[in-house]
Amino acid sequence: MAYFFDEPSRTFSEYLLVPGYSSAECTPANVSLKTPLVKFRKGEKSAIELNIPMVSAIMQSVSGERMACALAREGGISFIYGSQSVEDEAAMVRRVKATKAGFVYSDSNIRPDATLQEVLALKERNGHATMAVTEDGTANGKLVGIITSRDYRVTRMDLNTKVEDFMTPFDKLICAKEGCSLSEANDIIWEHKLNQLPIIDDQQNLVAFVFRKDYDSHKENPNEVLDAKKRYLVGAGVNTRDYETRIPALVEAGADVLCIDSSEGFSEWQARTLAWVRERYGDSVKIGAGNVVDAEGFRFLAEAGADFIKIGIGGGSICITREQKGIGRGQATATIEVAKARDEYYKETGIYIPICSDGGIVHDYHITLALAMGADFVMLGRYFSRFEESPTKKVTVNGTYMKEYWGEGSARARNWQRYDMGGNQKLSFVEGVDSYVPYAGALKDNVDLTLSKVKHTMCNCGALTIPELQEKAKITLVSSTSIVEGGAHDVVVKDNTYDAKVK
Repeated sequence: MAYFFDEPSRTFSEYLLVPGYSSAECTPANVSLKTPLVKFRKGEKSAIELNIPMVSAIMQSVSGERMACALAREGGISFIYGSQSVEDEAAMVRRVKATKAGFVYSDSNIRPDATLQEVLALKERNGHATMAVTEDGTANGKLVGIITSRDYRVTRMDLNTKVEDFMTPFDKLICAKEGCSLSEANDIIWEHKLNQLPIIDDQQNLVAFVFRKDYDSHKENPNEVLDAKKRYLVGAGVNTRDYETRIPALVEAGADVLCIDSSEGFSEWQARTLAWVRERYGDSVKIGAGNVVDAEGFRFLAEAGADFIKIGIGGGSICITREQKGIGRGQATATIEVAKARDEYYKETGIYIPICSDGGIVHDYHITLALAMGADFVMLGRYFSRFEESPTKKVTVNGTYMKEYWGEGSARARNWQRYDMGGNQKLSFVEGVDSYVPYAGALKDNVDLTLSKVKHTMCNCGALTIPELQEKAKITLVSSTSIVEGGAHDVVVKDNTYDAKVK
């Protein structure tokens, strides 16, 4: 006979936090949002920790290399989407890892016989004002010059003007040789008052750039998450089909952590993938798994060897799994049950496995609720898709700036690899939609605002850390009428521009 749960599953909007005692020390400036990303044993520390409890979703419309760098600067981590070729995903990871070392891989390269028109098109496409001019137009070709926005004036020059006629030629450049340290490169930049320093090998081939702005950026972003070589941390998505090829390539490219991207994680396919990773790499490769929505699913993936476990099926704004298949669970209920299972597993084994609430976040306060209910961090898709740094183009829809946002289960993504059906079977129906979201500007400004709200709420609960919030939080169910009461009501709002939602 089928099993029936006694209570309905609930969403975050059905709960509120009840204030607790706040001491004089409970101020937002004193709140730490540091949280573990991967499992660890009692008395030890997680091998990877985040400074903020936010990661970006494994999605084509969310987690590209620009997003990865921007989020790492703020203290979180992105998982580069796996619904692309192995080579392309590994290249993205490699470019992110090249960035924080201060030695930036050049992705804006042009030939000397190209035109100003092509320069403008490349700038529009990549958003970079500095371009390397190489003999063959490749990132590691022989460097013959550099173009910056100071080298041309669109209003005064013919668009057919050749790059070689207005670039700064190599003989006028100050360069450093491959092998110099970041400290030495920065000394050269400051000594010669440069904005950028090309790094070249003995054959004059371009290796990388070091930018003055990256030195300033490091001072302005104290929360940034870095590896032992001062490179940004970055994750990558994998699937249960081509993992034997994809995972070695991503590990070689420098991915710090992997995650199986699947519509449902309680499957033999995920256990096989995790077993293969442990047999080949032991514990040196960190890999998360999911998604699950109950204690049984958590226990299955924990025993299979997952380093963290994702919670949530059908709660994403572009996900229609529940509508199509009738599979899923309210995100709040799923988070509460899996957190309880995580704590029980920790008591039994002494191994703490972080859990990630993935989906169902509509308002900023839902993040705080997810943390209070036991999540160690949250994964966000729509939230990050709105930002300048997401991989999609900014478009105008009915006079409003928007960004495209589509699900990995949509026809557009064509990401059938995330469905654990074995072999090369393809899904005959979609589980995600194609949509627009309002453009919200730069990631930093939005994340700062969101985390300010989280910190203030934690102080209202008398908590200065996430574990303390989980211990002290008092959470209450609310009625539909009290939800209405919680917003502006019975008035005519003059200016409805307050940031009420994660738009």
